[in-house]
Amino acid sequence: MGKYLVTGSAGGIGGAIQHRIESEGHDVIGLDLQGADIDADLSTPEGRRAASDAAVAAAGPSLDGLVVCAGLPPTIDPVSMIAQVNYFGSVELLDALRPLLAADGGGSAVAISSNSLGTVPTDDEPLIGPMLAGDVDTVVAAAGQLHGASVYGMSKQALARAVRRRAPQWAEDGVRLNAVAPGAVETALLDATLDDPELGPVTEAFPIPVGRRGTVDDIADAVWFALAEAPFMVGSVLFVDGGSDALMRPDAV
Repeated sequence: MGKYLVTGSAGGIGGAIQHRIESEGHDVIGLDLQGADIDADLSTPEGRRAASDAAVAAAGPSLDGLVVCAGLPPTIDPVSMIAQVNYFGSVELLDALRPLLAADGGGSAVAISSNSLGTVPTDDEPLIGPMLAGDVDTVVAAAGQLHGASVYGMSKQALARAVRRRAPQWAEDGVRLNAVAPGAVETALLDATLDDPELGPVTEAFPIPVGRRGTVDDIADAVWFALAEAPFMVGSVLFVDGGSDALMRPDAV
């Protein structure tokens, strides 16, 4: 029996991931804003430090797996919270728990990115570079001048890059780190986007070659594969989006 920690575990994709891991006979420590084993606010540096401290204390000397899933939709106001939770709330928990994942030499971690990473500009400005540099103040100030959809996409692209940059060194310590990039999944987060008068029509029209939106179980199964069933997979960004990214960016390999 293993011990795992999942952020964003109180519902949606995070809740499905927790259930999937538990169905394999493992223990899961859930972390969310409320209604989890650890209640924590990832939208502030102080809240993230408290979350990291509580997670380390709850996990004990070692951890078999970690999934950083907590995230906010592009409709949140202020939009700077999107970067705070989606990017910093993920990488700071990853880094804080890395020693526990490495303790027994066989841990694994998955970050939940998004196929929206392919819909934003790939240059480092104005947010991606500062996010990767850990410059919270610059990110918060710049995010306030941008549309929530742009901040969302940049936060998810920066998270995927952070995973790629960390993965080789983590692997040398015996820890596999990968990302899963969902597309449109039936969740409350998607509902909030569909209800937005500006983003809703665009999201509704976004093509999905398989002809349906994803379910939370679709994503949970992919996360479990990356966590436990793919021992040679390191630093990968696994798109689980019904073919949307392949349709929109066929040459992005």
